[in-house]
Amino acid sequence: MLEVTILSILQGVAEFLPISSSGHLVIGQHFLGVKDPGMRLDVFLHLGTLVAIFVYYRSVVARLAGAMLSPGASREERRAAWLYALKIVASALPAVAVYFTFSRQIDALFENAKMVGALLMFTGAVLIGTRYLPRGSKDVSMLRAILMGAGQAVALLPGVSRSGMTLAVARGGRVDGEKAAEFSFLMSAPLIAGAALLEFLKSLRAAPDADAVGWGLTLYGAAVAAVVGYFSLAILVRSLKGRRFWWFGIYCLAAGLFTLVLV
Repeated sequence: MLEVTILSILQGVAEFLPISSSGHLVIGQHFLGVKDPGMRLDVFLHLGTLVAIFVYYRSVVARLAGAMLSPGASREERRAAWLYALKIVASALPAVAVYFTFSRQIDALFENAKMVGALLMFTGAVLIGTRYLPRGSKDVSMLRAILMGAGQAVALLPGVSRSGMTLAVARGGRVDGEKAAEFSFLMSAPLIAGAALLEFLKSLRAAPDADAVGWGLTLYGAAVAAVVGYFSLAILVRSLKGRRFWWFGIYCLAAGLFTLVLV
């Protein structure tokens, strides 16, 4: 149960805060001896963070769904909602293309803790750099959505933060902070769901694992990841409002340097 709790908290914190959940998982496995307890738990931890996104942005999701599907919505509301959904789909394409082209090379990096440390330092440098970018008030256009998607594709590398890259790109495009955060996490929903589906399909093809975590602990882990993820998301949005987003870069630099020195 302790191992599941650690992995669940790690997933909930690092999935949303710009410190790279994949990188911390690799580092945790290397230094703490925390092993991956199976694909079933991995799937449900991702689903837990997906629930956190939909709960936190429930009013936005409800508004979009209502505008897209309700007969009473105006033409302008319906058009704006479908355009927003199209932006989310477009933003996912770079990551999908990169993963299916370079999946073997990307997966191999998860075995290299030293490389993860270097990539964490890269993330830290990018986050600190956002301190010097001017704040803006623009919306997420289709071009900015695709560019944020390119940042999301870079974050397939363990140690590169998905939220960090997408929000840094948004800051560079002078997108309003709250709008950038909203789109950054809603655009992650298809990828999280897709990753969970891929892991589920792999688990169906794999031989039964005698050491797999039981359903009770699996659901417990998903719940912990969802609750921790919700509050982590709230902390990140607050940091964007208070102009403290770049502080996470200091942590990433320190964590990356720590890893490089001790590996």
